[in-house]
Amino acid sequence: MKLKKIINNQRERREFRVRNKVRGDAGRPRLCVNRTLKHFYCQLIDDESGRTLASASSKDADAGVSYGSNCEAATKVGKLIAQRATAAGIKAVRLDRGSCRYHGRVAAFAEAAREAGLEF
Repeated sequence: MKLKKIINNQRERREFRVRNKVRGDAGRPRLCVNRTLKHFYCQLIDDESGRTLASASSKDADAGVSYGSNCEAATKVGKLIAQRATAAGIKAVRLDRGSCRYHGRVAAFAEAAREAGLEF
């Protein structure tokens, strides 16, 4: 049990380090990424007003994903959030990877969002 507490504490510290550097505003919101064992989620957040501007996940019917825990699903979610962001008039964002490394699903998501028109 002690090892689990240590691992969770390290994860929370990593999240805090990233979030302390990345703040979103109306002109350039924060693109927050969350990955679980089954799905991939993301949302655009304006930290000044505390509002979610747009969101997408592998659970959405628009994503067209049968299994949400792979790089292919993350790529589709990246394209979907880029479409929703441009529809909301957002072109530039700040990527908040949370406690995840910029590797694998997170990197595939970011590259797909860039290709679809978002500027990081």
